[in-house]
Amino acid sequence: MDSAVLLDLLGNENRRRILRLLSQKPCYVTEISEYLGVSPKAVIDHLRKLEEAGLIESRADDQRRKYFNITRSLRLEVDVSPHGFGAKSAYPASSTLDMSGRCPHLSLDEVATNGNSETESDAAESDRSDIEELAAEFGRLQSLDRELSLAQRWVHGRLTETLDELTERTGIDADCQFYAKILAAVVDTDGSTEAVEAALSAPPEAVDQALSRLAEAGILSYDSGQWSIR
Repeated sequence: MDSAVLLDLLGNENRRRILRLLSQKPCYVTEISEYLGVSPKAVIDHLRKLEEAGLIESRADDQRRKYFNITRSLRLEVDVSPHGFGAKSAYPASSTLDMSGRCPHLSLDEVATNGNSETESDAAESDRSDIEELAAEFGRLQSLDRELSLAQRWVHGRLTETLDELTERTGIDADCQFYAKILAAVVDTDGSTEAVEAALSAPPEAVDQALSRLAEAGILSYDSGQWSIR
């Protein structure tokens, strides 16, 4: 889902409260209306918008009462700082991502699964053991989620501080984040113009202009086909 669409939907407090309620259990319109303290008609309008966006779905019980529940897991990341604003597109939660090599600063223990090789006589004990393991895993993942949230706050703070200091030391105020990425690419690659352009995935003309400006400011030097920090 496009992040701008999701931001618009979540800009309404009642829709956020509806999602908070549905994250606990499926509910029908009257329940939601009483929880929000608004008319059923207003609730139906909010539910329609959430359903059209694919965030929730409905089903009818034996009494033909319509229950609403959240359709899937999504994540939205918003970054607001003095140096820029961005919202990453929402993406679905996935336990099948290959994290090997992706997060060198984070260690994740793989969960061992045993399959279904138990005999019938061991089924009850195995079920109890499985439930205990799953409950313990849920607790560990909750703890990891809290740690990651704190780590994200720390990283965001350090990014802002580092950009502020780079801006002060280089004297380049406009597009300081882009110039910081240029300098990081020079340090992390072999320093060739091609490597810097590839690292940024930006228009070559913009990268060339930034490199030239950094050279004119006495921050970069160019020698033997490579850029380096003076």
